[in-house]
Amino acid sequence: MENVHLALEEDDLYSGYNDYNPTFDSEELENDVGFQQAVRTNHGRRPPMTAKFPGTAMGARPLASSFGSRMPMSSSMGRPMTGAVQDGAARPMTAVRAAGYTSSLTRGSTFDPLGQSRGPAPPLEAKSEETAEEKIKILEMKVNDLIEESCMAHSIGALQLALEKAKEAGRKERALVRQREQSGSGEHINLDLTYSVLLNLANQYANNEMYPEALNSYQVIVKNKMFSNAGRLKVNMANIYFKQKNYPKAIKFYRMALDQISNTHKELRIKIMQNIGVVFVRMGQYSDAITSFEHIMSESANIKTGFNLILCYYAIGDRERMKKAFLKLISVRLGIDDEDKYIPSNDDTSSDMVIEAIKNDKLHQMERDLKALAEKYIMTAAKLIAPAIETSFAAGFDWCVDMVKSSQYVELANDLEINKAITYLRQKDFKQVEAVETLKTFEKKDSRVKSAAATNLSFLYFLEKDFDQADRYADLAMNADRYNPAALINKGNTVFIKQDYEKAAEFYKEALRNDSSCTEALYNLGLTYKKLNRLEEALDCFLKLHAILRNCAQVMYQLAHLHELLEDPQQAIEWLMQVISVTPTDPQVLAKLGELHDAEGDKSQAFQYYYESFRYFPSNIDVIEWLGAYYIETQFCEKAIQYFERATLIQPTQVKWQLMVASCYRRSGNYQKALETYKDIHRKFPVNIECLRFLVRLCTDMGLKEVQEYATKLKKVEKMKEIREQRVKSGREGSARGRKEGREGSAGSADSSHSGSSTKGERLSAKMRSLPASSEPYEASSPKELDASYVDPLGPQTDRPKTGAKKRIEDDDFADEELGDDLLPE
Repeated sequence: MENVHLALEEDDLYSGYNDYNPTFDSEELENDVGFQQAVRTNHGRRPPMTAKFPGTAMGARPLASSFGSRMPMSSSMGRPMTGAVQDGAARPMTAVRAAGYTSSLTRGSTFDPLGQSRGPAPPLEAKSEETAEEKIKILEMKVNDLIEESCMAHSIGALQLALEKAKEAGRKERALVRQREQSGSGEHINLDLTYSVLLNLANQYANNEMYPEALNSYQVIVKNKMFSNAGRLKVNMANIYFKQKNYPKAIKFYRMALDQISNTHKELRIKIMQNIGVVFVRMGQYSDAITSFEHIMSESANIKTGFNLILCYYAIGDRERMKKAFLKLISVRLGIDDEDKYIPSNDDTSSDMVIEAIKNDKLHQMERDLKALAEKYIMTAAKLIAPAIETSFAAGFDWCVDMVKSSQYVELANDLEINKAITYLRQKDFKQVEAVETLKTFEKKDSRVKSAAATNLSFLYFLEKDFDQADRYADLAMNADRYNPAALINKGNTVFIKQDYEKAAEFYKEALRNDSSCTEALYNLGLTYKKLNRLEEALDCFLKLHAILRNCAQVMYQLAHLHELLEDPQQAIEWLMQVISVTPTDPQVLAKLGELHDAEGDKSQAFQYYYESFRYFPSNIDVIEWLGAYYIETQFCEKAIQYFERATLIQPTQVKWQLMVASCYRRSGNYQKALETYKDIHRKFPVNIECLRFLVRLCTDMGLKEVQEYATKLKKVEKMKEIREQRVKSGREGSARGRKEGREGSAGSADSSHSGSSTKGERLSAKMRSLPASSEPYEASSPKELDASYVDPLGPQTDRPKTGAKKRIEDDDFADEELGDDLLPE
């Protein structure tokens, strides 16, 4: 313990670490007077003092400087000291010459340790010419680079560039072969490089659909015996013949390739046999195709081949073998892991991290895609064979469902049941109790199946216009799965029907938040904004939808209609022209274009579109009226007659069209034909005042005897009309007076009962006077012509101007697309 030194409280344990000797401070050398003096004087040139040499007779020998007396000194070993004078000459100080010091330097010479004063370095020697072998290697590298560039260009879709690079690689490779032959090393030709160049060139020809050139390139490879395994390329040649629909030759080359591939390459042989079976299907030789597919299913079964086998059995109508093939299809092992593998256990953190990393990796995505493809094939096969394997569609589907329930795809049975009901819907059999009952059975299933069934039930009731039931099942689907966009759309549709547009918009927005690619929700949201007169927001919705559905005529028409409402007719015309490019024979769109051009004052362009609309749909009254009015305006009354005659055929009870025909005859100078037409109209409509007036005028001008008869009838009809108008007028005045007196009577005092009773009697008598006799007609509305009893389904014809058609394609023309379009889940 006596050697242990304890630190006192006032001692600093870390003292002295920052202390340093100022001698070693190089930063202050510029301010050190002694150092600067030594540098500027000879004092700094003195050599350092050396220690005494031990073992000599001398004690402390003085050392002379280079400028002092130079005396020869010897070391104890007899070696002369450096810098000593020997034979009258100073020995050079070679030990420090590498640092730039020399004994021969004179005072005032510059310090140049790098020798920069000797001038620039001499130029580099020219590279010697490359040898032939080096040139060959460089050329090989260029060929390989061109092949890689060609493949990369093909991978990004630049097919023409890939072909150009492949051709250039071929030219370089041929130059390489010639250079090897000239250098005398022809036996060292790189066959692998030649094979790569030819194969890449053939592939690029095939990718650019230059099939003859591709076949020639493949033939060069196949015929060259120096290339091993070149016979496999006959598969590529067979694929080209398949694309050219030369099926016999395709089968020939597939079989030649099959003969040249050994049994060790089992997977490749299976794929070639599958191609052979597909070619036989294209040729309609189903028995040969069945032979190939059955061999594959026995050797190495897979989903695609099993589905093709079912198709072949369906084509030949073999019911029993269809069932066997379906059983084989659902028994195919996919070789993928169970989904439970990707559920974290919460026990082991490290394993949970691994599961989190792999549950969305490429391998798991591939497994999900393979499973989805298998389910798609099974569903399609079930729907295909269900009507064929049993006496009815329902019985066949039930057999498929029972088989699926006992297989590895047991969760697919519910989807098959729903598809059974959906098939009834697609057959337009909306009243089928079976479909409704099938869907209702899923109300107590798990949430996913329950939501899908309720969504379809809501859609079904919506089509039947049973909106209360549709609303109920839409709520049920939403409660089962709030993130189901189809359920939200159905709910929005039921609210839309009730004209609660703000609430409908909220449901459509929620559907879009759950699935941003839901086009039905976006379309319906645009229509809702249009109903709310929020035209800019509606325009934004339909522009987004147009970016998704580029060639959808309904979307483009809505954009045109919105621009028309925004008073931008030119933009509306441009959108309608795009609609015409997609559906060139749509008569309503053509008529709309004619209407817009007519409003812009371009009569000739309007006539062209109206005429095209009439050509595709000659029963549109608006178009017929506009064309007839156009010909009358341009003084071609004879041409207008055919349009008004067609309108007469469409609406035989409308007198105006027959009057227009007679008017055209009269304007064109054919008075006799006009008179006959007016007489025919008078027989059909004997109380038409306008017809009688023209008959009186024509008979007067032509000097006919019937003029008095028609004049008498005209006076009688006009008198009847005056009497009717007076009765209607008096009835209106009496009713108005009665209402006024009634208001006054209710405001009077209670003690004037006698006065009130007399007022009531007067009011009653006024009403009685206003009523017509039992044998006379009664009209409470504005006076109309007696013959106008027919109502045009397109709207009142008398309200239309003759300068242009007034009908507009409203949203109801696209009723199927507005609400509930394609709401069935896939």
